[in-house]
Amino acid sequence: MSETAANPRRIPDRLSGRGMAALQSWESLLVVVAIAVFVANTLASPYFLDPYSLSDATYNFTERAMIGFAMALLIISGEIDLSVASIIALASTAMGAAAAAGFGIPVLVVVALVVGLVCGAFNGFLVTRLGLPSIVVTIGTLSLFRGIAFIVLGDQAYTSYPSGFSWFGMGYVFWVVTFELVLFVVFAVIYGIVLHKTNFGRQVTVIGNNPTAALFSGIRVARVKFILFLLTGVMSGIAAVCLTARLGSTRPSIALGWELEVVTMVVLGGVNILGGSGTIPGVVLGAMIMGMVTFGLGLLNVPGTVMSIFTGILLIAVIALPIVWRRVRTRMRT
Repeated sequence: MSETAANPRRIPDRLSGRGMAALQSWESLLVVVAIAVFVANTLASPYFLDPYSLSDATYNFTERAMIGFAMALLIISGEIDLSVASIIALASTAMGAAAAAGFGIPVLVVVALVVGLVCGAFNGFLVTRLGLPSIVVTIGTLSLFRGIAFIVLGDQAYTSYPSGFSWFGMGYVFWVVTFELVLFVVFAVIYGIVLHKTNFGRQVTVIGNNPTAALFSGIRVARVKFILFLLTGVMSGIAAVCLTARLGSTRPSIALGWELEVVTMVVLGGVNILGGSGTIPGVVLGAMIMGMVTFGLGLLNVPGTVMSIFTGILLIAVIALPIVWRRVRTRMRT
């Protein structure tokens, strides 16, 4: 018997363990779910596989997902921002006022970013400087920011945007590849690098796991969280530019209910709602799944109310499922 036959080469346990961990990860499950949703949509509607239909489907998640990247980092740190949709409304209202005053496209974009930055700074100040709970603060600013938009507009709308402004929301970079999709990919890469490859991302994770230990280890917890609130505000401003450009008008009800959808995307992507863990690839997959599901329901003429019910049930399910699974495993072990 040869030496090779007597001592066959084996895959090291460490490598096989890594492979099994990858196959058993939440992201792997999301890939399976995404494939299943894609196949179901293909069978349900003959129009789904049309390239332009698939391009239109990206509008169901790109704007929300761009906010979701910043929201993911914020939730991982142990905080949350429920005012993101209201920031969009306020930023869009400010852009509409600037457009009505005759300002050009560059000024409109800057206005949206500044409004988002100021709103994020306001939330961050109340949370990190005054020590108020982020969920309470952002529920309050949710009403505050959108209330300002309603005061300014009432039942009116801003519609006098420059002609080239619509490109931000409906422009194509190449064939059916939209500007929003390119922006989504760019931000996914940037936030993925920040969270998984930089010291700042490691600090965010450490803070989410144990903020007291992070503080005693030299991490400036308040500053990191304040930066995360700024990022969430700025990303909401960018989403406001894209959404307003796509709709071509501003009403105070714009992006109503988006905060629930953004949080659902993030939690569906595997980010722990209690903080401390999560990945950007998971958020990307969660956003794509939600986008395909809502687009498929739209092709089947399912009412928006049913989609809202689905979103609420999905949020409850993805939060409850890991908890229930851990309890089941604990009981099985005992």
